[in-house]
Amino acid sequence: MNQIVRIHRTENSDVEIPLPGYETEGSAGMDIRANFPAETRAEGITLAVGARALIPTGLKFEIPLGYEVQIRPRSGLALKHGVTLVNAPGTIDSDYRGEVGMILINLGDEPFRITHGERVAQMVFAQVARCEITEVTSLTSTERGVGGFGSTGNT
Repeated sequence: MNQIVRIHRTENSDVEIPLPGYETEGSAGMDIRANFPAETRAEGITLAVGARALIPTGLKFEIPLGYEVQIRPRSGLALKHGVTLVNAPGTIDSDYRGEVGMILINLGDEPFRITHGERVAQMVFAQVARCEITEVTSLTSTERGVGGFGSTGNT
């Protein structure tokens, strides 16, 4: 059974911008678009090299308890332009009701313009397992043990 994420547009939202959606039958993530307030729609935002900005979506989500929405980079933007998310993946908790935004960073070689309505990230709907923390005096041993970064291979 599919879970439902209820979406509410903010008062500054452009209703012509499509809601997040799957681009293909096999897509795991829904593309999500920049939705700038009326006063900045024409120019969008230009990210200088190394700069980051909060890109508005014009959307608020109501996510079922026990689930989250993960905001992830779009691979094409990352490969072609070096534009990605600072906090990838970003998590939207089920009890958050504010506008969803995406923190994009330009790691590319030249400025990158983000236009109104552009697909800039993707969202993945995921079930969340919660756990209980118990403090102990020791842990069970494993073959890897305390081996850190790179300890399981050559890379």
